[in-house]
Amino acid sequence: MSSKEWDNTPEQSALGKLTVYATSYDASLLFSIPRSKKRAEIGVTSTLPFFGLDIWNAYEVSWLNLRGKPQVAIAQFLVPADSPNIIESKSFKLYLNSFNQTRLESVDAFLGLLKHDLSEGFGTPIQIELVLPSNFPTCRFTELDGLLLDRLDIEIDHFAPDVALLTYQANVPPVEEKLVSHLLKSNCLITGQPDWASIQIHYIGEPIDQSGLLKYLIGFRNHHEFHEQCVERIFMDINSYCRPQKLAVYARYTRRGGLDINPWRSNFTSKHVPLNLRSARQ
Repeated sequence: MSSKEWDNTPEQSALGKLTVYATSYDASLLFSIPRSKKRAEIGVTSTLPFFGLDIWNAYEVSWLNLRGKPQVAIAQFLVPADSPNIIESKSFKLYLNSFNQTRLESVDAFLGLLKHDLSEGFGTPIQIELVLPSNFPTCRFTELDGLLLDRLDIEIDHFAPDVALLTYQANVPPVEEKLVSHLLKSNCLITGQPDWASIQIHYIGEPIDQSGLLKYLIGFRNHHEFHEQCVERIFMDINSYCRPQKLAVYARYTRRGGLDINPWRSNFTSKHVPLNLRSARQ
């Protein structure tokens, strides 16, 4: 499949607009948005300085078998960070709900439609796994591991991302740390609805000032961008201003509308994909 970048803008999507929910399969509901425009804002215009995934989980997934009996599943989607597009999440939900009264002959038939339509929308092949009810007991919870930044007693008087807060201790031996915060909140680019997340910063390099990093992350509280864009902005800012040798940023966002999106960006040599395990807030 050749990569295709769609020429859509978020303002053209169904976000913030009165919507009639389709109950018959309709692939045209998917709304793709090119990554390139927001990436240009953070200085990413050619070769990506990271690799990674957007890990989506869908909990409101249902269709009918040929006899009209409802089927349900949890769907997991792995979208490469180098895909040319994201898919706007409300359109993703509308698309999934269009299967609710759609009869399909098998799980494989459902999976085949998902793979075709979503790979077309993202502009690259994606991986999909369906967790059927017989495997629901295998679903586990965990929390991001690392030193909790939220333990710090800090005072906040500025709620916008401020790169001046990102500093590091120069001329000392490098360390390897995983730093975690549950205080990340950003807002939908179009509707302004709050997006809640926990985030892990894993780096090798001279020690990053933890108080400044926590204040920087809290500064996203009034910031308006999609999940994927926030994580890439955080990655680029830390990489530019703290100059780590290696860096990975992983955010687990609380679901909305039956979907959660969990972006991961890294430049570690080892491309070890993080576990897709729900946290307590998901």
